[in-house]
Amino acid sequence: MATAGVDNLSRLPELKKKILWTFLLLAVYRAGIHIPVPGVDSAALADFFESVSNTLFGLFDMFSGGGLRNLSIFALGIMPYISASIIIQLLNVVSPDLKRLSQEGAQGRKKITQYTRYATVLITIVQGFGIAMGLESMVSPTGAPVVLYAGWTFRLITILTLTAGTVFLMWLGEQMTDRGIGNGISMIIFAGIVAGLPSAIFNTVRLMQAGEITLFLLIFILAFMIAILAFIVFMERGQRRIPIHYAKRMMGRKMMGGQTTHLPLRINTAGVIPPIFASSILLFPTTLASFSNNEWLSKMSAHFTPDSIIYNLIFISLIIFFCYFYTAIIFDPKGIAENIQKQGGFIPGIRPGTKTREYIDRVLARITLWGSLYVAAICVLPMLLISQFNVPFYFGGTALLIVVGVSMDFMGKIESYLISRQYDGLMGKGSKVKGR
Repeated sequence: MATAGVDNLSRLPELKKKILWTFLLLAVYRAGIHIPVPGVDSAALADFFESVSNTLFGLFDMFSGGGLRNLSIFALGIMPYISASIIIQLLNVVSPDLKRLSQEGAQGRKKITQYTRYATVLITIVQGFGIAMGLESMVSPTGAPVVLYAGWTFRLITILTLTAGTVFLMWLGEQMTDRGIGNGISMIIFAGIVAGLPSAIFNTVRLMQAGEITLFLLIFILAFMIAILAFIVFMERGQRRIPIHYAKRMMGRKMMGGQTTHLPLRINTAGVIPPIFASSILLFPTTLASFSNNEWLSKMSAHFTPDSIIYNLIFISLIIFFCYFYTAIIFDPKGIAENIQKQGGFIPGIRPGTKTREYIDRVLARITLWGSLYVAAICVLPMLLISQFNVPFYFGGTALLIVVGVSMDFMGKIESYLISRQYDGLMGKGSKVKGR
């Protein structure tokens, strides 16, 4: 199987070039993670992050690939762009102007992309100012200040550096999408998460050598991880297919229609957006408590740690809520029912129009429940493994969903590319035979 893949790469130099471009641009991203923002004491910052690993900082640090912990030029990562995309997508539902732009084809989508870039820069400036102000008030557990020389000079340098870094990452992601394989933004997040894999393996080997993890437990954990990965792949590919029939009709002198197709409804329509939103909301009190000496806020934040029962119950409830909320935003049963009716289609046993909309809505609500429970189970899995089996690394959660999803998309793009080139080759051979 692997040999066949290598042979295909050797026969398709353009595919090899795309893959090389992808890895080259990812290497540029990983190199930039180690370039720090001027005026920060790296040792004091590292000590501070050790004390706030279970706050919103830890979540953002994971998505930035360790850039926030190092306070590198890519400290904010690609998260401002994702936040801007989500905001524009939400505004698309309530704003008639944006909705009209999204329906104007390539030109409209280009305009929306431009608005997303402007929103990204604005969000980055605001977040950069907030980080600069926050850094000035931070001290390490030993009492050492994180910022060497506080003041407006440091704040302006930090804002400009972080904004330039995020804009460069946004451009890097677009270049990766155009020149490489897969979605560039997703590949950047994927690379940032996977970068923590070597340290997790090293910690596991160290604990095994120290006798804290037995060989039997390690084998059990590895088998369990493989089973979880297979389950995630199964669920991410899972969909409910609603059959749609198209009646025969005369168009000119030709009989059109008479075919059967299906409407695929994914089990996890909302993707990884619900756990990201839920984590941000729940970790916000802990993040505020790290900046404040308020006793009441500290007591409240103690109940919002990932290993508490209250945290996990609220976390699961928020994930289920956001799964339904975001699915309702990105999926429009009314519009789909109207399009099916306009094209002369119908669902067997269901009347076109309102009844079709209600049926699609009802089916979508049922599968979204199972999808939300699946996402919630994967997201609380890391706490279960750490508390019950003393697993020395973070396995599961939003990071695992992103890694599996991006990997599947990457392999699917390569497979589609190979199939399209084989199809083009067959068409070329057919035209030559026809020419003879």
